[in-house]
Amino acid sequence: MHRICVIGGGHVGLVAAACFAQMGHSVICVDNDSAKIALLKKGKMPFYEPKLATLVKKTANSKRLVFSDSLDNSIKKSKVIFIAVGTPPKSDGSADLSAIEDVARVIAKNLNSYKLIVEKSTVPVQTGKKIKETIARYKKGDATYDVASNPEFLREGKAVHDSFYPDRIVLGVDSKQAETILRQIYSKLKTKIIVTDVNTAEIIKHASNSFLASKISFINAVSRVCDKAGADVEKVSQAMGLDKRIGGDFLSAGIGWGGFCFPKDVEAFAYISKKLGYDFSFLKEVTKINHEQQLYFTEKIRERLWVIRGKKIAILGLSFKPNTDDMRFAPSINIVKTLEKEGAELTLYDPKAMNEAKNIFKSKKIMFAKDAYAAVKGCDCVCFLTEWKQFLALDFKKIKKTMNNALIADGRNMLDPVKLIAAGFEYIGLGRGK
Repeated sequence: MHRICVIGGGHVGLVAAACFAQMGHSVICVDNDSAKIALLKKGKMPFYEPKLATLVKKTANSKRLVFSDSLDNSIKKSKVIFIAVGTPPKSDGSADLSAIEDVARVIAKNLNSYKLIVEKSTVPVQTGKKIKETIARYKKGDATYDVASNPEFLREGKAVHDSFYPDRIVLGVDSKQAETILRQIYSKLKTKIIVTDVNTAEIIKHASNSFLASKISFINAVSRVCDKAGADVEKVSQAMGLDKRIGGDFLSAGIGWGGFCFPKDVEAFAYISKKLGYDFSFLKEVTKINHEQQLYFTEKIRERLWVIRGKKIAILGLSFKPNTDDMRFAPSINIVKTLEKEGAELTLYDPKAMNEAKNIFKSKKIMFAKDAYAAVKGCDCVCFLTEWKQFLALDFKKIKKTMNNALIADGRNMLDPVKLIAAGFEYIGLGRGK
């Protein structure tokens, strides 16, 4: 058992803290947001993630997981410190590492014994070097420390599962002691462990996310070709995915990727590559295709409705993916704002992201529905923007009766166009050959 401090109670930090505690370690999850800590101490979650609430409650009740807003004390009590604070993008595409630097300085001032400081946040290559330099600059006394990188590869909506059944664990270390400690922390998990230096581990995370984003953008570009040729991108994707060299994951055409990781990581990887002397222009095209796909989707709606102004449009699905309430950089944001700007009367619904949506969309022209059926009532078009399973179970005969105009715009190619057309709907997909 190790005494662990996880700095940051967000989507990465809170999941890591609860899972480490479940593995048998003594964990302090610390965050400078006192309101969030108070919420967690009451057993309430600051965001939605399947199975997380149950895990947090279980480990907190066993006293293996505690919450604190005192960073100084949490550092002093712990041997291993995981940094899981935000690294949001700046306007130039680079990652804002101010929170990382702030934490490094606080760690330096509280080094009362040997500490292993581990990057859990996604950071550009050579950040570990900067953390090490910062701690050396501000520390007092002769306590020793190591800096390591242990990037996370969690999927929101499946983060707890991915924590216990990872495809691999990457350990970026500069000392045998750091490697030994991290191997001990993960000793209960049966998976392949990749040990590298810190710089390599940092690049692995950015390279992985950038590749997955590229795969989505590629199939979205193919969907544009399919629309022009009268072909079906779903069949193209299926056949491609059966090739073991390609694989079917992240090969679904739609309105593009969003969330907090892909947009910022692709930009950050392009930025740091250029700073190091290589113009990774390929990644710029990946981002461009993603943005254009959202514009293309709204253009297809415009073609069918002719005039957007005054039309009632229902939006089903707002989170960037199902099984999360996360709307950070969600494609729905640009699509809703584009339609709202053109004068559409919008009604929004999402199974989990309604609170987030109300914080984002303040226009009086935008309404929020209690459920999917209420959202589509009297509308001229219904847009499916998140592939929630609940939406597949909707009664489309009932929906058609309540709509003013039976037009469905399927932004995730999640519905069966043949069945919908047979039921009397007009159908808009992406690359479906319609």
